Amino acid sequence: MKPIFNYIDRPSPIHALTGATKLCCLLLWSFAAMLTFDTRFVIALAVLSFVLLRLSMIRLSDVSFLLKLTIFFMLFNNLVLFLFSPQYGVEIYGTKHVLFGSGRFTLTQEQLFYHLNQMLKCFAMVPVVLLFVCTTQPSEFAASLNRIGVKYTVAYSVALALRYIPDIQREYHEISQAQQARGIEMSKKESLVRRLKSASAILIPLILSSMDRIEIISNAMELRGFGKNKKRSWYMARPFRAADWLSMVFCALLLAAAIILNIHNGTRFWNPFL
Repeated sequence: MKPIFNYIDRPSPIHALTGATKLCCLLLWSFAAMLTFDTRFVIALAVLSFVLLRLSMIRLSDVSFLLKLTIFFMLFNNLVLFLFSPQYGVEIYGTKHVLFGSGRFTLTQEQLFYHLNQMLKCFAMVPVVLLFVCTTQPSEFAASLNRIGVKYTVAYSVALALRYIPDIQREYHEISQAQQARGIEMSKKESLVRRLKSASAILIPLILSSMDRIEIISNAMELRGFGKNKKRSWYMARPFRAADWLSMVFCALLLAAAIILNIHNGTRFWNPFL
């Protein structure tokens, strides 16, 4: 089974950046993507995000599950938006070009264009989030959080959670294999309801093993005096280099471009229907 939310070690320029740099770039990129609905700018961000994903040597097969999950929720979100606000695009852009239908659920070009922007925003954001997760070691991520002002006990808790996600997935797979060896069928041959009932039998041993591991880790940290001092050093912390500063400046320029576009357009939405 391929781990979810796991660090993937590859010799890429993205991996060479410090965790603090990638965290700052992620925040700046996120603000830039969320700030504007200028389709031209969001398309550029989406294309650039996939270029960066390619540059990081992270294959789509490595994150295929998360991408499929993202596409599912993106389509579900657009469906819900249309059901509850089928004329929201008309309200935003101020015009109405009917494609087909009548009444409340009339499909318009403006509504489709609004949904297109929503999907583009998703494609602009998700690859960058995956980049950060897959190219940043949990310990380095904790050091990055602490470097920007987060208390080191909180930062270390986040790092432990990220480290524990692949362990939970691996334990679930091992317990599942053990249950199947005892004759419990969990393959696609069975119906979905039967498979869900069989999967529920895995939860109790998974929870018990997780509680045991949490107790072991908490006792070990307490014995070593974790949290006694106000500050701590980080083994994975690295100093900034030229590539780090250039990356942060580039992402800051993207955020500035989003702000300038909003001012130029007079609104967050670029209107091609005028």
